[in-house]
Amino acid sequence: MKTFKVLSVLLGYPTQGLIDAAPDFPAILDIEKVVPVACRQTLDLLIEEIAVGEVYDLQERYGLLFDRSKTLALHLFEHVHGESRDRGQAMVDLKAMYEKADLLIAANELPDYVPLFLEFLSTQPLAEARELLGQTAHIFAALAERLGRRKSNYKAVFDALVAISAAAPSREIVDELLKGIDPDPMDLEALDAAWEEEEVRFGPGSQGQGACGHEGLIAKLRHARRAVDPAPRPQ
Repeated sequence: MKTFKVLSVLLGYPTQGLIDAAPDFPAILDIEKVVPVACRQTLDLLIEEIAVGEVYDLQERYGLLFDRSKTLALHLFEHVHGESRDRGQAMVDLKAMYEKADLLIAANELPDYVPLFLEFLSTQPLAEARELLGQTAHIFAALAERLGRRKSNYKAVFDALVAISAAAPSREIVDELLKGIDPDPMDLEALDAAWEEEEVRFGPGSQGQGACGHEGLIAKLRHARRAVDPAPRPQ
């Protein structure tokens, strides 16, 4: 699905190539109709903002949001595993899932980078892509809320992903993810303190060490879910 490619590049670091390509994005979204109509107006605003933007201004804004703000990190497992040992195994499982789908990544690429994850979804049948999005929807919902606080149009991408997903995010898990300090990116002292703090670790230990494929990703994200679920149901 080209829709996921569009959403992927919208979350990538702004370049002149992105600016030049952005005017073509609405037509792609119109053809596939994967993004719900209710999300299109705000998503089109972001696309227009990029299409008419100046590359250095866009890059500065992007850096303030995603590079300096730990709470807006574009890495899935940063939000559920922090620096726990589970994160390393989760990375291995996710990379194996990509390789199984013939998506090879560079040695220096982190497989949980959201634009890369969306590129992978673009290679999958829509039903499977929606299922995987359902397992990450609580992360994307939290990111959308944080971007909303900053009045950023990037919020539209995460709202669209949540809307496309097969399952609605758990409000309880979203609230848990939002508990951390969310400093102003211009407050350098607060940012330094946030990066020095130990990351929140969900769950007591490693889960599904031998898992790979779609089940591996789902197991890792459910592992985070169980930590805040007041009444875990048997798997």
